[in-house]
Amino acid sequence: MARATLAHLLHDVGLAAWFGGTLANAVALNKAASNADTAASTGAVANEGWDRWTPVNAAAIGVHLAGATALLKNDYGRLKAQDGVASMAVAKTTLTAAALAVTAYSRVLGQKVSKEGAVPAADGTTPTASTPPEVAAAQKQLQALQWVVPALTGGVVAISAYASEQFRPEEVARGVVSRVIG
Repeated sequence: MARATLAHLLHDVGLAAWFGGTLANAVALNKAASNADTAASTGAVANEGWDRWTPVNAAAIGVHLAGATALLKNDYGRLKAQDGVASMAVAKTTLTAAALAVTAYSRVLGQKVSKEGAVPAADGTTPTASTPPEVAAAQKQLQALQWVVPALTGGVVAISAYASEQFRPEEVARGVVSRVIG
């Protein structure tokens, strides 16, 4: 398998898992946990689901970053020669860095919730009146952040699709001519 093809594969599969898994947990797991028998069980189910997802998510992010790094190294010549590639790479890197930061902060908040174990909750990110205040505060932040990670990684998916279009021979030629002519 060509190095660039492997880099694309790692980049795309890692990104797909990061985006899709986080979105699925926000859409399904957090709400489905509310079907548990008690409020404490709701918290326990949500915590267990997110705790199981964390190592998979970390691996997905690592695979994505390995692929992204290899692609950047592979495409460095295009960055200098083809108009639009550098700005696209900066936008993609910025979104990726933001997604990494929000993912890391979400995990810190998730650990606050998870360490309490079977904490009472209405669902995975909605506290009840009996939820401890520190956990409730973390859940309220997670309620918003659960959508930020898929939004940011979805942006990376969109830019990646655009970047793939820039590989088409006519786009490469147009980009190089544009760069030369100014």
